[in-house]
Order: sequence, then structure tokens, then C-alpha cells
Amino acid sequence: EVQLVESGGGLVQPGGSLRLSCAASGFTFSSYAMSWVRQAPGKGLEWVSFINSGGGTLSYADSVKGRFTISRDNAKNTLYLQMNSLKPEDTAVYYCANMKDGYWGQGTQVTVSS
Repeated sequence: EVQLVESGGGLVQPGGSLRLSCAASGFTFSSYAMSWVRQAPGKGLEWVSFINSGGGTLSYADSVKGRFTISRDNAKNTLYLQMNSLKPEDTAVYYCANMKDGYWGQGTQVTVSS
């Protein structure tokens, strides 16, 4: 059974940082590109970041470029998203996803507020 379990969300003040993790199981994690996607309250899904299977190719949405860093540890079957300089507009549920096969986690809430 494929599982993607996000963690690390929470409430943080503007300018603060959070590190999200996504633990993967049930598929060969190291063979797949992974993405982070978010959904803000009342809005649609927004792609945030992408990393290829080996970790050498990264890409980011313009809205997070320079503030967020995606990474992965294939030995630990874990995907990460380091989020710095957080803004209120980053408030959303964050999902990790293997978009090729349509696997998504349950999401973790990130709230940026003073």
C-alpha cells in the first residue's frame, strides 16, 4: 500500500521558518520525482516545488523561489520542504505528491500569522 505522510506543519509568525517532511512507503521512492503542492483556504491547488528522482533537478513556483528549498533523502524515503521567510499568503495545506502515479499525502496545515 502506497503511503505518503506529511508532518512538520504548524503555526508560525511571519518571517519564521518551518521544515515539512513527507515519509514515503509502498513504492520505490528513489525512482520517482516528487512534488509539493499547496491549497490555500478557499483557493485551488498550487504547485510549489519539484525534485527529480536523484535530487539533482529542482524547480520552484515564482511565489516561493528564494525562500523555500526542496530536498530528499532516498535512503530514508523522505521528502523535505524547508520554508523560510514565511508570509501570511503561504498559509495553506501542504501536500507531497508522486504526481506521475497520482499518489498524494493527507496534507499538513501551515498557518502564518502574528
